[in-house]
Amino acid sequence: MGKRDTSQPGFGTAAPAELGFVMPAEWSPHVATWLAWPHLASDWPGKLDTIRWVYTEIVRKLAPGERVFILVRNPAEQARAAHRLRQAGCPLHKVRFVLHPTNRSWTRDSGPIFVTRPRPRPTHAIVQFHFNGWAKYPNWRRDRRVPETAARHLSLPLFTARWRGRPFVLEGGAIDVNGRGSLITTEECLLHPRTQVRNPGFTRRDYEEALRAHLGVRNVLWLGSGIVGDDTHGHVDDLARFVNPRTLVMVRERNPRDPNYRRLEENWERVPDLRLEDGSRPEVIALPMPAPLTFDGYRLPASYANFYIANAAVLVPTFNDPNDRLALGILGELFPDRPVIGIHAVDLVLGLGTLHCLTQQQPA
Repeated sequence: MGKRDTSQPGFGTAAPAELGFVMPAEWSPHVATWLAWPHLASDWPGKLDTIRWVYTEIVRKLAPGERVFILVRNPAEQARAAHRLRQAGCPLHKVRFVLHPTNRSWTRDSGPIFVTRPRPRPTHAIVQFHFNGWAKYPNWRRDRRVPETAARHLSLPLFTARWRGRPFVLEGGAIDVNGRGSLITTEECLLHPRTQVRNPGFTRRDYEEALRAHLGVRNVLWLGSGIVGDDTHGHVDDLARFVNPRTLVMVRERNPRDPNYRRLEENWERVPDLRLEDGSRPEVIALPMPAPLTFDGYRLPASYANFYIANAAVLVPTFNDPNDRLALGILGELFPDRPVIGIHAVDLVLGLGTLHCLTQQQPA
């Protein structure tokens, strides 16, 4: 463990996994969901006002099952957000505003990643991975501090993730876990040698050891490339997701002329070799892809895999596409314990992300 370099108040230099912490699966009960109120007009050209109404719909569907924490930049923004939510019929007693100036609104990638320890008594903590704007954008320094604000607000310990003597860069959308020891990610995002390199010089083994140390996983599944149009360069939450400890859904393109076809088929060719933490094969179920969506000549990363599993519902992005109904039906059969609800995302995906990218769960 000589490469580990982790520090956090109250725990010395021990890494989370050494102290028994693990990252729970998204379907585990939540205390809350974290969001950041949208304010950057360039993320949604000409659509920012519409996006704020989409947010109210997201909050309205989350609130029956859990609290919603919303990051706002200042009291004036809080007042405007509260007015919108009230107009949309959202129960404001379930909403908590947290003052923190953000650069952008992609809470999945820059927000707090929670880990839990069941014994000797239940404990929660936050892991702060370094966020650097997906190794692409310059506006990230305020977002990087969101986990610190969450830890102070909740009075939780904060682990600062470091590896090989430097900050460990990782976004929440780059990983997905089954809560039993397995994590899935992509080589395009974490191992590409030239494009959007998060941790220069890191090998596959470095990533696997660092993920084990900070998230308590024992087993890492690697896919190849993500979908076309994803400016994060391969986030797995547009590609493949755990829906229970033994089952994955993975998007598949049926049109051989679509640019996604070959890269997604290459991932499906890996399926026979995937193994869970106990050595067994996961069940892998195909999700369709919507027809291509473009803006100003750019392919948008529209994907049904970017759903969010909340306490009271599974929220699924929809795109005015015939496959909307098929995707909702597949996920409805996989989540019999909660309703599967479509959220219109044609405008939302202009920001190059949808529901999962905007949300971050706080486990119970």
